[in-house]
Amino acid sequence: MKKAAKQSDDLRPEYDFASMPGGVRGKYATRYKQSTNIVKLDDDVSAIFPDAKAVNDALRSLVQLAKATVKHA
Repeated sequence: MKKAAKQSDDLRPEYDFASMPGGVRGKYATRYKQSTNIVKLDDDVSAIFPDAKAVNDALRSLVQLAKATVKHA
């Protein structure tokens, strides 16, 4: 089985942006930024948690513990 030839980084000739009027660069960038909340964990921390659910569960427990501590203080 032959491997597919790698394409260069150039756009294919059939992409003619002159025939696509109305394109706006960054039209949805603000909305995208508002709807995403990505947090990068350090390698030593990410090694402890198997998946995103485990991270969220641990953080929720920590928040509940912090709230309980504030109420008793």
